[in-house]
Amino acid sequence: MKVKVYQLNSFAKTNEGGNAAGVVVNADSLSEKEMEKVAAIVGFSETAFVMQSDITDFKVRFFTPKKEVDLCGHATIAVFYTMAYLRLLKPGKYKQETKAGILGIEIKEDYSVMMNQSAPVFSEIIEKKELADSLNIDTSQMPADLPAQIVSTGLRDIMIPVKSIEILNAMKPDMKKIKMISRKYNTVGYHVFTLESLYGANACCRNFAPLYEIPEESATGTSNGALGCYLYRYGKINSGQESNIVFEQGYSMKKPSEILVSLSVTENEIQEVRVGGSAMNLTLSEVEL
Repeated sequence: MKVKVYQLNSFAKTNEGGNAAGVVVNADSLSEKEMEKVAAIVGFSETAFVMQSDITDFKVRFFTPKKEVDLCGHATIAVFYTMAYLRLLKPGKYKQETKAGILGIEIKEDYSVMMNQSAPVFSEIIEKKELADSLNIDTSQMPADLPAQIVSTGLRDIMIPVKSIEILNAMKPDMKKIKMISRKYNTVGYHVFTLESLYGANACCRNFAPLYEIPEESATGTSNGALGCYLYRYGKINSGQESNIVFEQGYSMKKPSEILVSLSVTENEIQEVRVGGSAMNLTLSEVEL
């Protein structure tokens, strides 16, 4: 059996940038085992499978090469960009059913996509020494005024601040230790960031998820949604910036990416989180099962 898989780069800032995702548009006939196999063959950090839903416009399932995850931001952008590009959907608002809940999507006229994420959940604050050791840096290279904390807008990630882009790019993560710590705290991985930026963004980031066979990811929608909420909570985003937050990622991998985050805030409480961006380089391939 042959399965058609669309491949494209979400959150791309340039033709070389973004995060590659696979999209299977009509996946209702595939079993879970077959979806796992397709994702493993495609080999991207995530492949998304679009199915009919009884309760929303679509149901979408996300698979890494190793296992299913509840939600994936860059693969969601890929799904709705692909469906708009193929003229299966017009610009407008839709809802997708995921294992992280029912989430709203907006396709804009230029086919860029904004997706709703779950309201933020702020969890454990983690001792910086433990994290610094796994990143082969010193705690003196981490700012004292920001904690290392687990935050989720659908997936649990550890937000880890460092002082500069130089530190961010020079770090040599110990993937074995990161995997152990991720397992210990029941998180997907690390989202390491600095408030310095290359091109005027709010922060520059690197993301490590070796527990899910993703040593480093060039653009991570869910993690950056969580980071936007974290920066708002700790006063690093001005009240007028909530709908205009920009994050840089992937530059250390030579895959320049730009992730947009929008927060709706009422009386200092975050009511809505949206993450989005563009996609490029759509191609079609076939996977033989």
